[in-house]
Amino acid sequence: MPSEKEFKKQLQNGRMIESEDEMTEGYRDALKTTLKVSGDTELMSAPAYYEQSMNAPTLDARASCVSVIQDELGHGHIAYRLLEDLGEDREELIYDREPHEFRNTYGFDQHLETFAELVCGHGLFDRAGMVLLSDIEENTSYAPWKRALRKVGKEEQFHLRHGETWMRRLVGKSDKMESRVQDAVDWMFPMGIEWFGLPDDKKHNDDQLEYRIKGKSNDELRQEWLSHIVPLSEELGLDVPAHYDDESDEYVLEYDMPVAFDEENKEWHFDEPISWDDVIDRWRSRGPANEKYVNMIQSGQIEVET
Repeated sequence: MPSEKEFKKQLQNGRMIESEDEMTEGYRDALKTTLKVSGDTELMSAPAYYEQSMNAPTLDARASCVSVIQDELGHGHIAYRLLEDLGEDREELIYDREPHEFRNTYGFDQHLETFAELVCGHGLFDRAGMVLLSDIEENTSYAPWKRALRKVGKEEQFHLRHGETWMRRLVGKSDKMESRVQDAVDWMFPMGIEWFGLPDDKKHNDDQLEYRIKGKSNDELRQEWLSHIVPLSEELGLDVPAHYDDESDEYVLEYDMPVAFDEENKEWHFDEPISWDDVIDRWRSRGPANEKYVNMIQSGQIEVET
């Protein structure tokens, strides 16, 4: 086995990893952490999306929403199956952890209370997931995941089309519906900004990049997301606190992140700057729907056993 330094150099030069016996301990740990976040996020999107899928305004819309949920469960299965190859127990990962131990992104710890919030979740949150996984598919050094993500990417495109199509329909339907979409975007947009993690200058290590588990930095991924979401918002006449800056040739936020979030009212307090340590504490504490959504997933095993 090469040294960590030499191993990372080989990976940067294009080496692909097929199995655990080719990995260093550092690579395996970084890969497992990334897979757990991915698997948990895919899994927990299903209960987050479920209730409002049942409130879809048409039968076709409901069928599409249920298809999205089915896809998300399949995507979670892929990540957990890969974790099994790395020595993890899939049953334990899904059914034996406490709710606060799940590593899903904070957006899926929030209650979705309207169909408008659901389709905005498809349009904004699924876009964030697509940005992350597209980067991994293109750049990752772990060959089994790269192959598996080809199918995932095609299905995520459907989720995005569904979300954006319904966002357009609702905005064009009435002032009331447009207001509901705007309300959803108001709290989901900053959450999408947080989705990609700490700014590059705040990160303590770059293992995911050095091991080529992913190819782009957090800030590069955030810019990719903004390059889709800001133009979509402008097209729909929705307000978001960001714009494209010609001079810097990038999208810039109109507030200094991070800022405080009122979970109960789903409101961001842009005049209350906080530290990234505060954000990490909020993530670790999980959101208001965390226990409910984990219990919805784990109740299946409980019902079978009883």
